[in-house]
Amino acid sequence: MKFPLLATTLAGSLPKPAWLAEPEKLWAPWKLEGRALDEGKRDAVRLAVCMEEKAGIDILSEGEQTRRHFVNGYMEKLEGIDFKNLKTVHIRNRYDADVPRVVAPVSRPRPVHSEDAKFFRSLTTKPLKFTLPGPMTMVDTLYDEYYGSREKLAMAFAEILNQEALELCAAGIDVIQFDEPAFNVYFDEVREWGIAALERARRGVKCKTAVHICYGYGIEANNQWKKTLGDQWRQYENTFPLLAASSIDQVSLECANSHVPIELIGLLQGKDVLVGCIDVASDRVETPEDVARVIRAALKYVPQDRLFPCTNCGMVPLARDVAAGKLAALGAGAALVRKELVQGSVTA
Repeated sequence: MKFPLLATTLAGSLPKPAWLAEPEKLWAPWKLEGRALDEGKRDAVRLAVCMEEKAGIDILSEGEQTRRHFVNGYMEKLEGIDFKNLKTVHIRNRYDADVPRVVAPVSRPRPVHSEDAKFFRSLTTKPLKFTLPGPMTMVDTLYDEYYGSREKLAMAFAEILNQEALELCAAGIDVIQFDEPAFNVYFDEVREWGIAALERARRGVKCKTAVHICYGYGIEANNQWKKTLGDQWRQYENTFPLLAASSIDQVSLECANSHVPIELIGLLQGKDVLVGCIDVASDRVETPEDVARVIRAALKYVPQDRLFPCTNCGMVPLARDVAAGKLAALGAGAALVRKELVQGSVTA
């Protein structure tokens, strides 16, 4: 599919309605049960699509409304993982979390998101993105008592994710994105087996594939970690050259209101770059000009037909009105630069 010039999109999640789950909280439990929960999830997807279309977003996400968490929401549908007897571990080298345990070979007894994707596709004719957790990030969000090797477990997850991705593509999804925040932490593992696991997860997928790498949700643990990273955040320097040589089509990254040197995106030559123009760690709603400023800076390093204005990360911890305002700014800011490009007033 050919996307519009400076096609806007978002990293993945949006806030859930208060009647579905507790607002502004990660891993919030559902407030509904049974059939009411199924209907509530679909109603929430409808609202997410409406919010994005109103904001002028070009490639829509279902906002991850059908799952509690971007990783656990997928893993809880798999077998071989114990979600009842949790283990406290230090994840992403940042904070402790109670996570599920791998106690047997992991397997996927049935498709996880196919029906969600078909419903999502029925709501709009616009291009659609669907997000899945990446293999390395799945490994880093649980406690392994069976495989004894992060690499072996990642490859087992990659096989499962590949089945899911092929089905999502067949259901009409235009972009499948693997979320890999762990790529910004475990650089040796990314080089040794992380890229290979990602390649295995996308094998044979005909639609566009993306990987999202960021500095995390706007939660306190991540915000405190960022304060330790110094004046320049150069973690992307480790992963971008590897991704540039991979078969992944798109790379989604954090940029707005961060210390990421903008020139690092030049390391992604030949890839579509989903540049984060919206800060998800702040309640401040950007202006269209704020967004346009980031896009203009990125255009110095990325061809205009490969630049996709995006959010830094998911927005599930934000208030819904704040998220709606940020999406509107994203759409309006991209429209500003699009107009400048047509008029020839931006050098790109």
